[in-house]
Amino acid sequence: MHTSQLLAAAVAFAGLAIASPVQVQPVEERQTAQKLRIMPLGDSITEITCWRALVWDQLAEAKLADQVQYVGSQNSNPQNCKPATANWDQHHEGHSGWLAVDIANNYLTGWLQKTPADIVMFMLGTNDVFRGKSTADIIAAYTKMVNIMRASNPKTKIIVDLVIPLSAGSSSGITALNAAIPAWAKGLNSTESPIILADCNTGFKTSDLRDGVHPNASGDKIIASRVGPLLLNYVRQSLGKQ
Repeated sequence: MHTSQLLAAAVAFAGLAIASPVQVQPVEERQTAQKLRIMPLGDSITEITCWRALVWDQLAEAKLADQVQYVGSQNSNPQNCKPATANWDQHHEGHSGWLAVDIANNYLTGWLQKTPADIVMFMLGTNDVFRGKSTADIIAAYTKMVNIMRASNPKTKIIVDLVIPLSAGSSSGITALNAAIPAWAKGLNSTESPIILADCNTGFKTSDLRDGVHPNASGDKIIASRVGPLLLNYVRQSLGKQ
């Protein structure tokens, strides 16, 4: 099988009780509503990997896990991840093989209507690059996603990951995308709805990939080490702990 065919295969594989005239929510619903909502958004690098489980461990170690929840239409653990926290929240919005362009144009509005988020963290663009989308197309999709997030919640805090490298095929598209992200983020950043970058690319070696596209165990640790501290900072800010 040619390199391009191997990469294609990998990428394709890449969630009334009424005591008086006043309505009262059931206790379980009240507790859920009080939790800070975090959406892991992405493609297969979010869906079929273990970094989000490792980030949950960081939340638990910081004694914040009982005050937050992952949200999304998906509730799965395809890699059978076994973090230190046995009861980690497996909700997410990772969709293997999906493009940022399609998520922005067709899906994100509905997802956020069903599972609103206070914090969104995403890495998208790998599939777009592979399918021949230009850097301008991907950045336009990023912009549309941010606008959708802010329309859903004007105070959404956003973490955007620089995309991890590929070990098969040309890396020029990923390099160009990562080069464009910082200026894009700076241009859309705001006090009410900040955007911060997690550099998941620097120091990420091709040996940290299990199949040329997706992180292996060491790659998961790298992503978690770049995303987790930023997420913890956002969570503490949102909960008034800073």
